[in-house]
Amino acid sequence: MKDIIQRIPLFSALPEEELDYLAENLQPSEFVAGALLMYEGRSESTFHILVEGQVEIIKALGSGDERLLTVMEPGVLIGEMSAFREKHTHSASARALDDVRTLKISRDTFDALLQRNPHLAFKLVRTLTRRLDESEDETIEDLRTKNLQLQQAYQALKDAQEQIIEKEKLEAELDIAQNIQQGILPQTLPESTKFDLGAHMLAARKVGGDFYDFIPINEKQLGIVVGDVSGKGVPAALYMALTYSFLRAEATRGQPPAEVLKAVNKHLLDREIDGMYVTILYGMLDLEDGTFTYVRAGHPYPLVVDEEGKPLEIAACTSQLIGFFEEPLLEERELQLKPGQSLLLFSDGVTEAVNEADEEFSVDDLVEGLQELQGGSAQALCEELTQAVLKHTGSSEQQDDITLVAVHCN
Repeated sequence: MKDIIQRIPLFSALPEEELDYLAENLQPSEFVAGALLMYEGRSESTFHILVEGQVEIIKALGSGDERLLTVMEPGVLIGEMSAFREKHTHSASARALDDVRTLKISRDTFDALLQRNPHLAFKLVRTLTRRLDESEDETIEDLRTKNLQLQQAYQALKDAQEQIIEKEKLEAELDIAQNIQQGILPQTLPESTKFDLGAHMLAARKVGGDFYDFIPINEKQLGIVVGDVSGKGVPAALYMALTYSFLRAEATRGQPPAEVLKAVNKHLLDREIDGMYVTILYGMLDLEDGTFTYVRAGHPYPLVVDEEGKPLEIAACTSQLIGFFEEPLLEERELQLKPGQSLLLFSDGVTEAVNEADEEFSVDDLVEGLQELQGGSAQALCEELTQAVLKHTGSSEQQDDITLVAVHCN
């Protein structure tokens, strides 16, 4: 069983313990030619890994609109979309083209695997991106045949979305990518008797480049990070997943924040990905005395307010983003959260959000919102501040991801 699992590209780089975990939890299944592996619209808690044979993916099976989407070859996941859809329903039917062998995997088993191996989510998003690119190329060619006046692929997809199935596939795969990205972020926040924690992120598109995390270092220290990748959409989401994986791996070593970011910067430069970079604020919170030791790499300054909502002054200092410079200029600081004080970390999507009059939601607006919301939980604070930003922008389109992390010292 392990040999079969290891030949599957998605799982080929997993450590031995994870291969053993899959071998124990995967269920071998066989289907004769013509048998249905899954039904469109049906909700199930499992999906398949194709080991042998070919499987047809069919839309509207048995109706006048029936159409063949693709033929799956061994080594791919089948039905994984249902694991990320809101009601876990299949978006198409799957039929064995010849005798087929599969390994059945439950949604809970796959979710647990992703949580322990964030790089798998990155590989899965990359696979979805490749499918998206192939689908877009086919769609562009089809649209050019139907209407030579359409000059841009995205506009063509929008105009013809009711006519072509490729558009449906594109939207469905973006939905999956969005759910995967949300799954990378913390699903629950650490609990502390002394500190109340909150976080909220709203992407400008279905997937984005902002991220945050709470990383337990030891019983006394908690790592807190907010990052913002350049650009938007799928490229930013892929670079975000890469940066997230590197940062979490380096942070758990317990090194000082500056050393963590230097190591992450080296990892990113080694990948030689042109045109991408990231701003980050990463710090370690002492859960006993409230000391927050942090390093800032081109990211907005943190905001600290007292129990009355009055901001504490933090001197300005230059810093540079990572993923671009060999030795970026980093700002290292230390502050201490006292009882009643709150710390707010945020991305520039908050303070650069503009309304119809091109007026930004400034730091002063952020402070005013903090003062009005004093007394509530840290989580409610992040969510209400997000709503305040959206209220400010009004009918203007959201241009950037909005991310907020709050820490309140009880």
